[in-house]
Amino acid sequence: MKPKIIRADKQESLKRAADVIKRGGIVVYPTETFYGIGADATNEKAVKKIFQIKRRDEHMPILLIIGDEKMLFSVVKDVPEPAFKLIKRFWPGPLTIIFHAKETVIPLLHSYTGKIGVRLSGNYIARQLSLLSEVPITGTSANISGSPPCRKPQEVADQLPDVDLILDAGCLNSELPTTVVDVTETPFRIIRKGVISEKEISKCLGEVLYA
Repeated sequence: MKPKIIRADKQESLKRAADVIKRGGIVVYPTETFYGIGADATNEKAVKKIFQIKRRDEHMPILLIIGDEKMLFSVVKDVPEPAFKLIKRFWPGPLTIIFHAKETVIPLLHSYTGKIGVRLSGNYIARQLSLLSEVPITGTSANISGSPPCRKPQEVADQLPDVDLILDAGCLNSELPTTVVDVTETPFRIIRKGVISEKEISKCLGEVLYA
C-alpha cells in the first residue's frame, strides 16, 4: 500500500504530519536540498523503523532537524564559542553542525560515537514540522541507503512504500547536499562539502578549514 501524499503548503497538512510523528509514525518532508524522512528523534521505536525502511546500516548516523535554536540545547552538551558564529551566519540554512550529544540522545542516532549532527533547516516546512511535533525530528534523506536522494514525492512513494505520509512540495532541484562541519574538535573540520563552501565557512570563522 502506497503512503498518502498531501500538499505541504497548508497549515492543516503540517498539523496532520506532526500528529503522525507524535504517534510514532514516519513522515517524508521537504528540506532546502532534498526530501527527508522525519520521525520523533526521542522515540527509539520510530528511529529503528527509519533504519529498517531505508535498509540503513546501524553504523551510519542520522542527523536531527530542530525547529528553533532553543531546541538545540535539548540534544547537545555544549556549543563551543566559535560555533555560535556559524549558527548566527548560516542558520536557518543548509549547514549541519556536529556537536557532542547529550546522554539522553538515542545512541542509534549517533552510531554510539557520542556526536550528533544538528541543523536548523532553511526550509520553513521542515522547521514547522519539528516545532509542531514539539521534538527534534530525524533528517536523513528519503531514499534507500546508497541510492540517490528522491526529488519528487512519487519517487519517494515508489521507493519507500512503508512511510506513513508524504508532504508534497513539488520537485526539489538541489544539486548539492548540506555542508557538514564538526565542532567537537579544534580546529573544526568540514566533514562533507555541500551548498555552503569551504571558503564561506573559513571566512565566517576567521581561519582556514579544509574538508
